[in-house]
Amino acid sequence: METTIKNLKVNYIRQGEGKTVLILEGWGTNTNVYMSMINSISTYANVICVDMPGFGGTEEPKTPWNLNEYVDFILEFVKSLGIQELDLIGHSNGGRIIIRMMSRKDYNFKIGKVVLIGSAGIVHKKSFKIRTKIRMYKIGKKILGSKLVRKIFPNAIEKFQSKSGSADYRNASPILRQSMVKLVNEDLRQELSCVNVPTLLIWGENDKDTPIEDGELMEKAIPDAGLVRCKDCTHYVFLERPGYVNLVIQAFLADKNK
Repeated sequence: METTIKNLKVNYIRQGEGKTVLILEGWGTNTNVYMSMINSISTYANVICVDMPGFGGTEEPKTPWNLNEYVDFILEFVKSLGIQELDLIGHSNGGRIIIRMMSRKDYNFKIGKVVLIGSAGIVHKKSFKIRTKIRMYKIGKKILGSKLVRKIFPNAIEKFQSKSGSADYRNASPILRQSMVKLVNEDLRQELSCVNVPTLLIWGENDKDTPIEDGELMEKAIPDAGLVRCKDCTHYVFLERPGYVNLVIQAFLADKNK
């Protein structure tokens, strides 16, 4: 399905009947990645999964966005569908968006429950090796961005950036790279207590992108949270153990006592 939000063509899936469950995707993914989860949830609820700007079938924003702009995008999307009450599932960056949204409290719909899967939002102190790497990157970027170098080698800085950083960063467009930098520098520790609804945390114990320690921290900081650990799983635990994760989500969302 398609709609227009913030002057961007937006792609999303809507499937099933019952209460609404909105899935917010992780960075660099699209609706296809979540089809097992979508198909499972649609057997007992009305599930919606939206491609984030720049990924899947959704257009890229014209300028780099910060976290609040991604929240505004989701708020406008929910409003456009006329949804009054929903449960939220956020994977990685999708979880980061949910945490900030609930801390802002300017949403005009009721949130029943939240599921965070390998959620982003915790910024860790960088090691000396990483700090050195970042310093060298900034120096290289400054040199290659000078007028003289750009005049002689107009594409040098773009090539340099495309070979630096994480795979997500290297694979992103210039606008999305700048957006990514804005996002990953947002530490939401102080905002976790604002997630004041029953919350299920699902984590792969071998997650290298958002380590299990982040899940443990969130379990302590979110007032009503429980952490489910998945042994031998990584950041994409819902793909590695889909049957188990789908059953855990169903049990949580269907529990009327929670």
